[in-house]
Amino acid sequence: MKLINLFIKNIGFVLYFTVLIILIISGIDPYDDFTWRLEVIWVFLALLVVAILWFKGVKLSWLLQLAMFVQALILIYGGHYTYEHVPLGEWMKEVFGFSRNHYDRIGHLAQGFFPAILYRELFVRHNAAKNHFWTEAFIFASCMAFSGIFELIEFAGAHIWGAGADAFLGTQGDVWDAQYDILMCLIGVIISILCLSNLHYKILVKIKPKD
Repeated sequence: MKLINLFIKNIGFVLYFTVLIILIISGIDPYDDFTWRLEVIWVFLALLVVAILWFKGVKLSWLLQLAMFVQALILIYGGHYTYEHVPLGEWMKEVFGFSRNHYDRIGHLAQGFFPAILYRELFVRHNAAKNHFWTEAFIFASCMAFSGIFELIEFAGAHIWGAGADAFLGTQGDVWDAQYDILMCLIGVIISILCLSNLHYKILVKIKPKD
């Protein structure tokens, strides 16, 4: 029991170093080195930010830490194989008869689902809204705004690197890929708000500093 309690108490450190180790391993012979760097740069930045917050004594909720962990694994997995060739997506393609590898869709669903938790924690801690309704509205708007910005980043990548950015874009010949990506983000953030908002608020009450 003491071992379990110790694990729970230090879950953040366990998840952090697990991601770090997996990230390092994923850099060993990835499908495409350039695409790997583009995909996992977000994980590097997140690890850096989390480390800074820890040194400043900022305590993140276990829900946010778990969300960031899963999001990081999705990005690393996609970065190692490229989203067009991820084995999970190939398995789905074969089993369900899809015309393309849909792991990219999973990534964009997660792009709405998990960042919603991050935004809520940020907004609640800084009293960005007077009530839960406006907090959730800001969360929705922020997730959708980032989704749009990410599509612009891909757009810029296509112009800067040309064919070299094909694996990063992962359109697989779908002219509506950007629109589907944003739609999946929208679905992800709505599911996250409906399923996790109440739980998250209860958690934040216990860790949010008193005004």
